[in-house]
Amino acid sequence: MNNNVLVVVTVGLVLLLNMEACYGQLKIGFYKGKCDYEDVESIVNKVVNESFASDRSIAAALLRMQFHDCFVTGCDASLLLDGDTSEKKAVANLNVRGFEIIDKAKTALEQACPGIVSCADIIAMATRDAVALSGGSVARYEVETGRRDGLTSEQANVDLPRPQIPVSNAIEFFVNKGLSDTDMIVLLGAHTVGVAHCNFFRNRLWNFGGTGSADPTMDPVLVETLKSQCPESANNDGDVVNLDQNPSSSNVVDNSFYQQIRLNRGILEIDQKLALDPSTTAVVATMANDGVTFLNLFGKSMVKMGGIGVLTGTDGQIRLKCSSANAI
Repeated sequence: MNNNVLVVVTVGLVLLLNMEACYGQLKIGFYKGKCDYEDVESIVNKVVNESFASDRSIAAALLRMQFHDCFVTGCDASLLLDGDTSEKKAVANLNVRGFEIIDKAKTALEQACPGIVSCADIIAMATRDAVALSGGSVARYEVETGRRDGLTSEQANVDLPRPQIPVSNAIEFFVNKGLSDTDMIVLLGAHTVGVAHCNFFRNRLWNFGGTGSADPTMDPVLVETLKSQCPESANNDGDVVNLDQNPSSSNVVDNSFYQQIRLNRGILEIDQKLALDPSTTAVVATMANDGVTFLNLFGKSMVKMGGIGVLTGTDGQIRLKCSSANAI
């Protein structure tokens, strides 16, 4: 690791320490004994299991939901709020899905213990459970809970990195949220599941950097395969391809994503850059060679991400309905 990266890591650690007062009130088992004789996490787990049985892609959907919620105003479930100018209306969030899973879990929890469990915590627990179902017991991590829900949601606040972002800028974005460069590399490993729409990477196939040619860092065989799925004309932006190009694990939370980008088979530009940039290539290699290490680090980074900008104590509220704030 070079000196510049060490500086970035140091800055990330400093920011993380400064955030301790913000999410230090979160803890594992926060709801134990708070829901009469009911187990809050078991109620959420049941809903996720039922959904996963009919749709294995919910792991990718819930991961994306948690990322898009936490990286805007913090992990406060503001993404779930309805409204003409809410975060849901931002272009980056138009394809976010899985809201019905959170709503179903919320309904079950309100029946068991009204006004106790936040929507923000349901997102964290549901995502954890979906990851475990997709990746097995090694992929399961313990979730800290105790969040409260935000009161507002504004489309204008949504400023998420685009797929073309340089690695250095991606690191800076994560560091500014109290995470490290390694967290960034590990969390982008969530692209081991899920899909990308053609419009997010079409330029890499047909006119990369205005050259009129494909991105030279992409496997030429993959380029030709993807061209048939994403023609140069932009009339099929609804079409999608798997982010993990290993067909046997595109719905499995594992380290296959890193193996694929090391073979120049990354779909998004930032994904491919991770394998090529000197500041990240060593960590990518480690993740590609050791699936257990990846899953362990992924869980730890998800817990850290789940502490970004949380509301605790008397801040925010426990929404009775995830799509709307309680009347004050």
